[in-house]
Amino acid sequence: MARFPEGFLWGGATAANQCEGGYREGGKGLSISDICTGGSRKQAKRITPVLEEGTFYPSHEAIDMYHHYKNDIAMFAQMGFKVYRFSIAWTRIFPKGDESEPNEAGLLFYESLIDECIKHNIEPLITISHYELPFHLTKEYGGWANRKLIDFFMNYCTAIFNRYKGKVKYWLTFNEINGAMGNLGNFLSLGILNEGTTDFMNQVDDPQKRFQGLHHQFVASAKAVQLAHEIDATNQVGNMIIYATTYPLTCKPEDAIAAQKQNQNFNYYCTDVQVKGKYPTFANRIWNDYGVTLDIHDGDMETIAAGTVDFISFSYYMSSCTSADPAKKGEGNLLGGTPNPYLEASEWGWQIDPQGLRYALIDLYDRYRVPLMVVENGLGAIDTIEEDGTINDEYRIDYLRKHIDAMAEAIADGVDLRAFTPWGCIDLVSASTGEMAKRYGFIYVEKYDDGSGDFSRRKKKSFDWYKKVIETNGEDLSS
Repeated sequence: MARFPEGFLWGGATAANQCEGGYREGGKGLSISDICTGGSRKQAKRITPVLEEGTFYPSHEAIDMYHHYKNDIAMFAQMGFKVYRFSIAWTRIFPKGDESEPNEAGLLFYESLIDECIKHNIEPLITISHYELPFHLTKEYGGWANRKLIDFFMNYCTAIFNRYKGKVKYWLTFNEINGAMGNLGNFLSLGILNEGTTDFMNQVDDPQKRFQGLHHQFVASAKAVQLAHEIDATNQVGNMIIYATTYPLTCKPEDAIAAQKQNQNFNYYCTDVQVKGKYPTFANRIWNDYGVTLDIHDGDMETIAAGTVDFISFSYYMSSCTSADPAKKGEGNLLGGTPNPYLEASEWGWQIDPQGLRYALIDLYDRYRVPLMVVENGLGAIDTIEEDGTINDEYRIDYLRKHIDAMAEAIADGVDLRAFTPWGCIDLVSASTGEMAKRYGFIYVEKYDDGSGDFSRRKKKSFDWYKKVIETNGEDLSS
């Protein structure tokens, strides 16, 4: 019996702000990612509302997919991609975000990109908003804390749903929407720039604005789902979360409760709203703990109930442990928590846990009973070009092999899994650190953290390996 269902969607994933570049071409406006400087593991990137002369901003050029997309998609087709997850930059369609009419040059660019996918029999899976809010909406309106953004977002959705009707079937509303459950999400997810924030990793937090902004995104997402179904009944719209598998550090009951609370706050709060159409039972406890009072307008909850998503998509990179003991709060994971003594970690301190993906799939499917897609997963690592020009990324193959095996086990457990799109199928700029050195791709891009590089592409060893995985529908994982 096959481990993966017939028609399973194998592919890869990118985001406009991390790969496109061309940040002022084709009428594109300035986004929140365009005002973030480069950074590294040791040096956080900075947020600069006024662009600084002589400072490196990685999103301005990224890997220049704006000019290389036809070649890149052809390379994805060589691997046999069935689906390509990418995002539309809001600022290419509405440069400031609050215009009444869309930018035709931006619409044409994505139309060409979509047509290129279709030409190669690759299904487009489009993220509508992926960490690139128009900066004008931050500066003039305060980001998603302002309810007016719901209408601006709907104007944007109307433009793209109508323009790409019949060509695009799969949509995701907000990338990693639950990123807004932590202080990083102020700017990254919600475009809220609180006074005093300059360091991306240590933002000034305002929970009232943050949870209010998240509520506005829930309403906007629900409205987008309804609109997508009205415009084309074949449209399928999903949400997108970061799934953070959390284990209690010990079998001490207080640790188990701490892990349960972490699961509720991070994995279920947003997903309950978007899939079940209502806030979860524990929401009041969260709001009380943060001192938050939501301004919920008449009709909001009816809108949210009527606009539930068709499927869940999520990113999975790592797991962590939780302890009730404040002294045990360690470093080592992007999402906080305490490192697991049974696991190894990547060069960036992200713990590698394939079984955590199986756990995530079973947990989500049992709780929500809607189809699932794993739309981000992969290993960020330093890749070395050998003297003969090859890149032997056996470590990446090993990582993905184990996670694909874990997905197969979850399917055997009864999970309805539809797609797998490893993150950064081509090297791109890291969202968290703003660097190129942390590479994920099957395709190496000659672009470096000092801004140098000719943007040439070359295949890594993982390229042909993943091609074989797709050809055999996940049966042959040998390297």
